[in-house]
Amino acid sequence: MATASGESGYIEGPLLVDGLLEKRHYQLQLAETAVTDHTLVCLPTGLGKTAVSLLVTAERLAEHGGTSVLLAPTKPLVQQHATFYREALTIDDDDIVVFTGNVRPDDRAALFDSARVVCATPQVIENDLVGNRISLADVTHLTFDECHRATGNYAYNYIADRYHADADEPLVTGMSASPGGDKEEILTVCDNLGLRDVAVMTEDDADVATHTHDTDVEWERVELPETVIEIRDALNEVIAERLTKLKGLGVTNSTDPSMSQSQLNAIRGKLQELINNDSSEGYKGMSAHAEIMKLRRAVELVETQSVESLRRYFERQREDAKSSGASKASQRFVSDPRVKEAMRRTETFDDLHPKFRRTRILLAQTLGIENGERVIVFTESRDTAETLTEFLGEHFATRRFVGQGDKQGSDGMTQTEQKETLDAFRAGEFEVLVSTSVAEEGLDVPDVDLVLFYEPVPKGIRSIQRKGRTGRASDGRVVVLLAEDTRDEAFFWISRNEEKRMEDELRKLKNLEGEIETEIRKQVGFDAFAEGSTGEEGGPARASEPASNAGNDGADHDANADRERAGDGAGQAGLADFAASAASDREEGPDESNTAAAETSASGIASDADEPTVETASPVDGTVEIVADQRELDSHIARDLSTREGIETRLETLDVGDYVLSDRVVVERKEVDDFLDTLVGGDRSLFEQVGAAARYYARPVVIVEGDRLYEARNVHPNAIRGALASLAVDFGVSVMRTDDADDTANLLEVIARREQETDDRSVSVHGEKGGKTLAEQQEYVVGSVAEVGPVTARALLEHFGSVEAVMRAGENDLREVDGIGEITAERIRIVTKSEYANRN
Repeated sequence: MATASGESGYIEGPLLVDGLLEKRHYQLQLAETAVTDHTLVCLPTGLGKTAVSLLVTAERLAEHGGTSVLLAPTKPLVQQHATFYREALTIDDDDIVVFTGNVRPDDRAALFDSARVVCATPQVIENDLVGNRISLADVTHLTFDECHRATGNYAYNYIADRYHADADEPLVTGMSASPGGDKEEILTVCDNLGLRDVAVMTEDDADVATHTHDTDVEWERVELPETVIEIRDALNEVIAERLTKLKGLGVTNSTDPSMSQSQLNAIRGKLQELINNDSSEGYKGMSAHAEIMKLRRAVELVETQSVESLRRYFERQREDAKSSGASKASQRFVSDPRVKEAMRRTETFDDLHPKFRRTRILLAQTLGIENGERVIVFTESRDTAETLTEFLGEHFATRRFVGQGDKQGSDGMTQTEQKETLDAFRAGEFEVLVSTSVAEEGLDVPDVDLVLFYEPVPKGIRSIQRKGRTGRASDGRVVVLLAEDTRDEAFFWISRNEEKRMEDELRKLKNLEGEIETEIRKQVGFDAFAEGSTGEEGGPARASEPASNAGNDGADHDANADRERAGDGAGQAGLADFAASAASDREEGPDESNTAAAETSASGIASDADEPTVETASPVDGTVEIVADQRELDSHIARDLSTREGIETRLETLDVGDYVLSDRVVVERKEVDDFLDTLVGGDRSLFEQVGAAARYYARPVVIVEGDRLYEARNVHPNAIRGALASLAVDFGVSVMRTDDADDTANLLEVIARREQETDDRSVSVHGEKGGKTLAEQQEYVVGSVAEVGPVTARALLEHFGSVEAVMRAGENDLREVDGIGEITAERIRIVTKSEYANRN
């Protein structure tokens, strides 16, 4: 392990650059713990969590070789970590690579194999794992930065499961200054990442205290001007009126516009119950609820942000209401007279929100009177960030720092622009950085004299992250602006209480680390830990559990059990059993009616019907391939399939369909709401997609996923039936229903196994951009003749030498080829010699 050099005051060790890492005993102590087991490292912001991870990485690479992977939630943070690793390690810079979405997938695959250190966003690694482009087998250290994100369906959870299952010598380090608001949240993070040790340092520790400085937190109240209050009150009046309607439905007893979000969520739940009971009032109530949510957002903007932010919001709402398929809630929102009046007043309002004035005064005090050098202003709204940047830029050297998306109607920043902005801020090229949440987590921004919260945030974790931008090298100051008698005050106290609770929990963890570790081990199976230390026998017990358990918010999901219910397991008849029966029937052969009946399984997918060589589909242990469209990663289906034994997933940007299961089966998946959008919104893309699927694949399938197809939206059942009929009759596709994403994944697996194992078909992606080789095109042409499939097509081409020779061959010559029986030979000749007759 690295050691502290008493003479130089720097840390020395394998692969470490001499004279770079300052000797800090608390970092060495944390690293010594983390190098021995899967560890959660908790350290206050600005005190060098990344240095701890780097020490562990250097030790693991020196002792075990392989690759180290460090994951961070944002691209700027990934770039920052890579820069630090290149400075601090003696490894060649080219062997420390950065993976973000800007690097081509094929390039990532090659780089991963050759790199010694990979710094990446979790989404990129998740995609590469699902697409089988990389393997974690040789990864000897995996770091999850800002690991408090490891909840729900976040990519960290899936990656952790895959790592514990696949790595030969796994070691995980989770890092956070704020791992959770209470013990349960912290334990959830540990469970999701497979952590079984906790190493905590707080500012109370003597060695840590020598490297920290005081950070004063102040809150300043601002009073709203009369015009702003009048706009807010007008909007609240509309909210109260809509709540009165909901009260008449019996779903609420209150009409208070300032009711909490949890109360509004409860109302929505009761409205859903009405809908489930086939009450038309439930639909009307749900529309009113949607309008209330829009009104609440408008009130929040005018109260806590600025009138300019509200004006931009109104503008977007007007545009949305004009679009085809606009909801009734959107249309009512912009047409209500009181809302129209609020819109007019925002257009004519030419005064500043009081928060703008107070921000300018605080910056003048810090940068002018107190001779400060840098300030960060945090705001929740990108609109506000842009307005503040413009306003403050009249008085100070100011730049904005926002994310890359464009969801709120304003331009984002590219990764290059983000990096250049931070570099310029560090270099002192400007004084004020106005940032949204993208700069909260872990970014190594220079120590600043003031962190200004334009509004409080209702999460203790985010508050801690923001305040950590100051007080690193010297005493810092934090100011929170509160608009009086608004939700600002509620958010402030929520955040304050949660932050205090979090600090208390960390102190408890510090005092009770042994007990906490015991509880963690009980959660993931204590017995497994007795089998060996880290890296032996596959690590923690969770490595042997179904990986699909990760991130399901506590829901139990056993992929193996699901597959048994789908027909793979013994004891219950399923699709695979039916396929075996159908294969047995096909051996009978000559009776045309029996053959036709045998060609269609319970899945609605037809297959070859005359060859006696088809094996049964009782439980199989072969590997099948499923190609998923990159855009399907928003659903966890491809991720779930990638964890299943005997399934190999591949990601492509498909021109046709969402999933390719064989050379002839393509699947277009639509959730119920998306499917219904094609009926009420004038969106004909589904039928265009299905048309393309029918042109390029012999057996296209449409899966409609979700329940309450006929009740989910206010669409007449006959319109839905008409759409289903059109898909089946006009396009010749099989339409299938599934309950949810898990059910869809099970169905895709069964169809893929039936196609590739039972019917011996291979996977072939078709479409306009397929870029097939000449041989692949020849196989596709011959394979489509009488639907003989790719295996038989290759046999025919190898025997006859060309597509033309196959087409000219007689029945006797065809039957000389392995796999071609009497019926298939006859069908080929019928297809190739019969005159074309268009029945349309």
